[in-house]
Amino acid sequence: MDDFLKTEITPDIRRLAEKCRNHNIDPTLYSKYDVKRGLRDSQGVGVLTGLTAISEVTWNKTDSEGRSILDSEGHVIEDNGHLYYREVEINDFVNGFLSDCRFGFEEATYMLLFGELPNKEELENFNAMLAEHRQLPMTFVRDVIMKAPSNNLMNSLQRSVLTMYSYDDNPDDISIENVLRQSIQLIAQLPMLAAYSYRSYRHFIQGRSLYIHNPKPNLSTAENILRMLRSDKKYTELEAKVLDMALVLHAEHGGGNNSTFTTRVVTSSGTDTYSAIAAALGSLKGPLHGGANLKVVQMFDDIKKHVSNWENEDEVAAYLAKILDKKAFDNKGLIYGMGHAVYSVSDPRAEIFKKQVQELSENKGCQAEFRLMDMVERLAKQMIMDRRTSNKAVSANVDFYSGFAYRMLNLPTELYTPIFATARVVGWSAHRIEELAGQSKIIRPAYRSVAPRREYASLKDRGNN
Repeated sequence: MDDFLKTEITPDIRRLAEKCRNHNIDPTLYSKYDVKRGLRDSQGVGVLTGLTAISEVTWNKTDSEGRSILDSEGHVIEDNGHLYYREVEINDFVNGFLSDCRFGFEEATYMLLFGELPNKEELENFNAMLAEHRQLPMTFVRDVIMKAPSNNLMNSLQRSVLTMYSYDDNPDDISIENVLRQSIQLIAQLPMLAAYSYRSYRHFIQGRSLYIHNPKPNLSTAENILRMLRSDKKYTELEAKVLDMALVLHAEHGGGNNSTFTTRVVTSSGTDTYSAIAAALGSLKGPLHGGANLKVVQMFDDIKKHVSNWENEDEVAAYLAKILDKKAFDNKGLIYGMGHAVYSVSDPRAEIFKKQVQELSENKGCQAEFRLMDMVERLAKQMIMDRRTSNKAVSANVDFYSGFAYRMLNLPTELYTPIFATARVVGWSAHRIEELAGQSKIIRPAYRSVAPRREYASLKDRGNN
């Protein structure tokens, strides 16, 4: 079949690209015009662009009015990070379902969507509702997922979500009732779309065996993901518990993260649910957002390859110094999984998940790898701070441990970001509904032009460039 997309970069394209590349903005102009680049102020704090009652992320000490408390020099006083789902602290929520020996993702979904903790009957009914929507039509699997497999599963997810518009009898209705119906379906079906997209990729691109396992209605989301991905459909209770925890911790993280903000921006235009969620998927695909855990895994593979004794702190520290000095790994000078756009002293998600990952590492015989990660986390905190010009503290974020957990669960790397999406679609849906419920204005920030004005020149007077 002839390629209709010409992928060769011709000399003409390279020449024209130079014209584009030369249009960069002088970075000093951002300070001159007090532009908050990346919607963050000079101390790295996000610019306030909206209000939400869905979740809250805190990293500093505040007073009773929620205002930052400053030290004697006018600096914000940092504190342990906290994450609240509908104002329930994440540690309290996690301890609640763990103490009852239950899975937590479905309960977190209910709470984030509806603003309250479900009672036993409400949770059972909601689980049944999700189970009802989990099955995909085989015609959809055959005609949409299998017909055009992609090297990147996030693109496959986007295509599938956009195509669901054509299967919906009422796709453009943005009433709260209809959007909630669509959201519940997407939350239930995204794990299926991810698993089946991987099966298609594995068979048609990698040339391996093809098998499709249907979800079971009585299983949790985490259990169904493991069941559908494994040829024998088998998994342990601990494996399902760890994956469930990952889904809980990734389900929502405030309105300011890139993909959730994308959801709200696109939603504010009045577009349909499938377009809004597809846009969020495109945002999450970016390596600076959803691909961080894969970079952590790749970095640790590199560390293990170049450090002969994983127990030797001096040897590990020496190689971390090379990474920070842009002389090792990808030469970007970053220790991936360390630091966060909001958290400073600690990321509560990382602290919760680390305990689960340690338990899984002992079960899988991966204690040496876990000890190495623990050492890198400890050493990197101080090493990064020593090289920083700011005083903001550094801690491991949740992605520091999630990739290691997924590897121990034998999940393919191609699914790391899609699994993130199957969790975060909950937060996207909650924010879309909140935006629609209180919508009054389209989200439209301003950009200042710094280009000098010039006169139009007729074609005959332009000369050759």
